[in-house]
Amino acid sequence: MAPLPRSQSIEKSWSNLDWPSVFAAVIYPSLGVIGLILAMVLGLALPAITFHWWYIVLAMMVGGITLMACNMGIGVLHRIWQHKAGELKWPAQIITALNCVLAMQGTLKDWVNYHSQHHRLSDKPGDPHNPAEGKLWAWMGWLFFRDRNDLKRPMAMWLRDIPFVKITDQHYNWLTLTIHLFVPAAIYLATWALGGSVILVLLLHSAAIIARGVQFHATILGINVFGHLKTPLWFDYVLALLTGGEAFHDHHHDYPVSALHLPRKGFFNRIFDYNGTLLLIFEKLKWAKDLKIAPQFISQPRLPAAE
Repeated sequence: MAPLPRSQSIEKSWSNLDWPSVFAAVIYPSLGVIGLILAMVLGLALPAITFHWWYIVLAMMVGGITLMACNMGIGVLHRIWQHKAGELKWPAQIITALNCVLAMQGTLKDWVNYHSQHHRLSDKPGDPHNPAEGKLWAWMGWLFFRDRNDLKRPMAMWLRDIPFVKITDQHYNWLTLTIHLFVPAAIYLATWALGGSVILVLLLHSAAIIARGVQFHATILGINVFGHLKTPLWFDYVLALLTGGEAFHDHHHDYPVSALHLPRKGFFNRIFDYNGTLLLIFEKLKWAKDLKIAPQFISQPRLPAAE
């Protein structure tokens, strides 16, 4: 018997609302926007507060770095820990796990379990975020209203022996509070105590929060929805920059086990598929091994010249 469409079978009520997902998707990014506006207004309106033009440039740089760090967590999680396209040594495990916590897309256990269901039932009834059931559902509905049985599923067998996957999930709430609350609070306090610019810290913090929100929605909207629709090539490349190459989705369900989403060679390939570039760097550092690459992305060896 075929499963019912998730958008119909899952209760949609206030009592079934998943507040951590609402916070990560809506409330937290909104706080970032409020903080950014507040920093700009106070910095420009009050003569007593120093505000330099390069603060904005620095905020854009911090936002860009944050977005890339989030992608380098979720992208590596997706390719290596989800689809087993290689193995990570402990330094790369730590970096990936911390970047995943920064991205705020939930525990690694739940992320992998949901994505496994998506691949088993892609675009069919039972797919957690099937765009045929409505683009809004595939974007945020499936996150906001959960089947509690999904959250009770055990960790995938292949993840249980990866030390920093287990550590991250066991301490996920504390790690999230530390990265998103305690560390920023300590920076604000230290800046104030040393007489630094709290407005600058607010601006940079807000930029990081907004960038994390952009990455979050580029993933759940750009990949879960637009990645399963026919879109212009230029749009795919824009989404690729916002997702580290995960938005190159046309090949993915045919060949999910690939550490790269664009060919190995090519300067722009490595820029737009920077999650894959990170894995190649990990490989050079001996922090990753046994990387599997889809045949179409392996550079063909040059044939010897004819004699």
